[in-house]
Amino acid sequence: MELKIEARNVELRKGWQTKIEEEQEKLIRFYPNFVLHLRVSIEATTHYKEGGFEIKLVATVPNDTVVVTRNAETVRAALTESFDVLTLQLKEIQRKKRKSHKQPGQAVSTDSLGIIRKLSPHESYGFITSSDKRDIYFHENALKDLNMDDLTEGDSVSFGETVGDKGPQASWVRAPR
Repeated sequence: MELKIEARNVELRKGWQTKIEEEQEKLIRFYPNFVLHLRVSIEATTHYKEGGFEIKLVATVPNDTVVVTRNAETVRAALTESFDVLTLQLKEIQRKKRKSHKQPGQAVSTDSLGIIRKLSPHESYGFITSSDKRDIYFHENALKDLNMDDLTEGDSVSFGETVGDKGPQASWVRAPR
């Protein structure tokens, strides 16, 4: 992990640098090869309780950047709180990544029959009513050997169902065999 520490309007103290390096070690231990770059900025400010400090952490992770800003009367307190918040945000990013990797493979059923209930060809999507009367969303990209123009409301279709971000959706749709 690349680390950059900068101090503005204040002299960087050895104790602060030690605290930052301890927190960096924790990040490396708990999030190996996840945090690619960390920038820590310590700034003396006049806008927080008659003088204080602003700590800003900018962490670069794969496909994302996490920014944490905290104000406090002491640098040590702001550093501790900032790194605590950063850790929570990193944990949440990893949780979401794990969840998104699991979902596409969660097939509910492999092959179902349904009726086209609604088509929105200009928006490239539609809805199928399944045999158990549920609405199943599908996107034009899920159509196999069909185009949106080939479909009309009331047509029978065969489809594969998965769990999408907003509920059941068809991973593929084709004319019944």
